[in-house]
Amino acid sequence: MLTVLSPAKTLDYESRLPTRKFTLPRLTEEIGELVDVMGTKTPADLRTLMDISDELAQLNHERFQLFEPEFNRSNSRPAIIAFKGDVYQGLNVNEFGERDFTYAQKHLRILSGLYGVLRPLDLMQPYRLEMGTALETERGKDLYEYWGTRITDSLNADLARYRTKVLVNLASKEYFMSVRTDELDARVVSPVFRDFNRGEYRIISFFAKRARGEMAAWIVRNKVTSVKGLRSFTGMGYEYSPDLSTASGPTFIRGAA
Repeated sequence: MLTVLSPAKTLDYESRLPTRKFTLPRLTEEIGELVDVMGTKTPADLRTLMDISDELAQLNHERFQLFEPEFNRSNSRPAIIAFKGDVYQGLNVNEFGERDFTYAQKHLRILSGLYGVLRPLDLMQPYRLEMGTALETERGKDLYEYWGTRITDSLNADLARYRTKVLVNLASKEYFMSVRTDELDARVVSPVFRDFNRGEYRIISFFAKRARGEMAAWIVRNKVTSVKGLRSFTGMGYEYSPDLSTASGPTFIRGAA
């Protein structure tokens, strides 16, 4: 069973590293091509392309100008540690032990606009390039066309090693659209988190993001290997709801019954 997450806009390259383990990203040729394209963009181009502030445009212009072809501990850190934000607050890797990092490396993947697919311990240089960005390249009009089947192919290669052919989708719609599910050699299960609000159970983005990270961490720590096993998740006070669930969308609720 393999779990996928979205990346985060917020990055941390200063805090203490909870592990010294690392690996190198696998899609280096594709990464390099995108860095070359982004390196031609001015701060004004980036501001328009990514709809960001002047300050962020300047920061990311500098990042792409300084991006190095070789990944090492001085210019990178493992992706699962570098990403921050709601999902990664829920993931809370500071509580991981070495066995958790080892298990996550085998069973968790992070989708990325620049890196395609990252294993948790893959070294990552700082960047910002969301999957939904309409970046034109020789391969097409946006990043979905740029990555084509490469992300799906990478996931299929990982899934081939597992007895249970299940992909647990804890990524956002923007990122999971990069996966061609009709070509994926696995059953896709997308957990849903709903809070009781204004008389009904609704998806509240902030809580849902945090819960996706909590579930990913729970899967890692408990070595969950089946869809049925997901039903035992109770993080953040959520409980499995058989009435609201479907075969592909196990639903977890909290609040008034």
